[in-house]
Amino acid sequence: MTSLLVEKLNEEKQQVINWRRYLHQHPELSFQETKTSSYIAETLKGFGLEVKTNVGGHGMLAYIRGAEEGPTIALRADFDALPIHELNEVTYRSTVDGVMHACGHDGHTAALLGVAKVLSEEKDRLKGTVVLIFQHAEELLPGGAKSMIEAGALEGVDKVFGAHVSSDIPLGKVAIREGAVMAAADSFSINIQGKGGHGAKPHTTIDSISVGSQLVTYLQQIVSRRVNPIDPAVVTVGVFQAGTAFNVIADTAKIEGTVRTYNPDVRALIEQEINDIVSGVCQASHADFTIDYTKGYPTVVNHAEETAMVRSIASTHLGAEVPIVVAPSLGGEDFAYYLEQKPGVFFHVGGRTEDENTQFPHHHPRFDFDEQALHNIGKMFLAIVTEYVGFND
Repeated sequence: MTSLLVEKLNEEKQQVINWRRYLHQHPELSFQETKTSSYIAETLKGFGLEVKTNVGGHGMLAYIRGAEEGPTIALRADFDALPIHELNEVTYRSTVDGVMHACGHDGHTAALLGVAKVLSEEKDRLKGTVVLIFQHAEELLPGGAKSMIEAGALEGVDKVFGAHVSSDIPLGKVAIREGAVMAAADSFSINIQGKGGHGAKPHTTIDSISVGSQLVTYLQQIVSRRVNPIDPAVVTVGVFQAGTAFNVIADTAKIEGTVRTYNPDVRALIEQEINDIVSGVCQASHADFTIDYTKGYPTVVNHAEETAMVRSIASTHLGAEVPIVVAPSLGGEDFAYYLEQKPGVFFHVGGRTEDENTQFPHHHPRFDFDEQALHNIGKMFLAIVTEYVGFND
């Protein structure tokens, strides 16, 4: 990366922090990001960029076209928040009750705005095109990535890159892994229809709680007894709702959960096992049922050549000991859809320090990170642009 780009990014450091804090104070939930998208679009237009709005929903694209023909790469940031009430006592605390940027998407967007500002001032030296993808609704199925791709977000793009700030990783580090790095994330909802009645006369009922309890037990055995132990997989029941009174046998019960896998065959196996177990247990118990199984985001798979290059970039521009190999995660990310279409990488940038305020996990009401991470994301993106697109001196 040229020293000029670094100097320009340094000049924008406080502005990037200001953007992040504004977004943090004004969060919006997935598929509801109308004010956020308008704010981002107006900021981008202020840089003199070509901006396309309402891409696949509330998403938008900004184009930085160089004076010369050349490769086209895409950089992506997401901007939706979560239904969490913030507990941080900071000046930039969320002003919206029950809604919070608890996963760092405000930081991703602010960092990419900083990159947009720098690149807009250097586009006459750029030897190709950079597409900036500002994506809505990463947190909620069906996600924003899929609809943005269907609306043309990756048209003409050669490679695609995304970054995620992480409170699990020390500030100054970049975590990256070749191949599968984040899991396919599915969900299921099971509704059991039994026959209610008096708690003193169980023989006249079909006890939905008893049926549901058996299902929960059997569902936990899918991974331990049906999946090869070398294949990562999780089946988690997160909801079990039934009953209204201590002396009434409930006629209905609801069970909801999530399935996380890497191997597509294991993904299909678990879905089939859930259907077989629910059918078998309910039939044996004389209960009726419905199952709603939802395929979520696919596995995030980083491409080999791009992973090696981004690892080298992290060493060169952030320090020789910076890149670390991230352990596979069973978290989900709809960046997977981009990597199904184009070669690229999804990497994590550390935001954790000795300050306890930076050590809370993602999706926690006290999640936060050291804002130097914004600058590090920006440096990584600019270095990627320099490597794959290039500038005239």
